[in-house]
Amino acid sequence: MLCPRCGAAGTKVIDSRLIDNGSAVRRRRLCLNCGMRFTTHERLVTHPIWVIKKDGRRELFNRQKVEIGMMKACEKRPVSPEQIKRAVDEIEWELQRRGVRQITSREIGDMVMSKLLEIDDVAYIRFASVYQEFDDARRFAELLASLQKQKAQWRRDANRKKR
Repeated sequence: MLCPRCGAAGTKVIDSRLIDNGSAVRRRRLCLNCGMRFTTHERLVTHPIWVIKKDGRRELFNRQKVEIGMMKACEKRPVSPEQIKRAVDEIEWELQRRGVRQITSREIGDMVMSKLLEIDDVAYIRFASVYQEFDDARRFAELLASLQKQKAQWRRDANRKKR
């Protein structure tokens, strides 16, 4: 690793820590030439995932886009940035685990909706209304009714497990 101050190649790792739920390593380094301390991050290199958009265009998967979309849906809700980051990590890891090389934007949107449903009902509704391009109140009401049925089923299932 080259020192950012003097450019020397001799550096020593003085501390290493796992970050991002163990998916990356943070290393504190010391330049043996000038004594500067600096931090580096190591992350697993994975294969690129291509996203096929509605209009047929292809672009590389961008986790920041997913995170921003989720943050907008969760705005002014009791959802921490860490919860959002964890959900995005889980989506990205699931894509890597499956070994997909390309995926439709619809499939990613469905994964985001699933995570938001676990995190916050209002954020789920907000995201769904934009993602599914609601054009009238009827579709909004249908989504709410579906959400209520699903939550009622989850409660019944949870009560059965307690018995």
